[in-house]
Amino acid sequence: MKNNRRDFLKTACKNVVFASFGISLIEACSTEDMESMDPVLNNNNNGSSAKEPLVLNLNDGDLNGLKTVGGWLNYTSKNILLLRINKEEVRVFDNKCPHQGNRDRWSYDGSSFECGHHNNTYSNSCSGGLTCYTATLEGDTLTITI
Repeated sequence: MKNNRRDFLKTACKNVVFASFGISLIEACSTEDMESMDPVLNNNNNGSSAKEPLVLNLNDGDLNGLKTVGGWLNYTSKNILLLRINKEEVRVFDNKCPHQGNRDRWSYDGSSFECGHHNNTYSNSCSGGLTCYTATLEGDTLTITI
């Protein structure tokens, strides 16, 4: 009996295999309800759709590393990845992995971020797979529009 099941799984197309596992497998990767639970995406206090900008001082604590070009940080308390591109630009990304929503195990190799849960990689450009936020840098003050 076990050999028959193994043979079936080896030869069946992926859609049939996924269907045999049921909808719960597909829902495990769903991010449909994540926005309501996300403190960065849901940081307004007045119930409107307008979001207050997030203002960070690069001289504060762990953010100090962003003063150097190439410096980066997974700022887990704000659910964002920050990357110093050049003297005038810091790029800001949502740190939620598009694959399964993990936020805690990121690495950076100089051109792309890698999620340590499944080793998926994402470009450091705003046209890559990670959600990119608008950020303006004035001196050491970074203002992020979520």
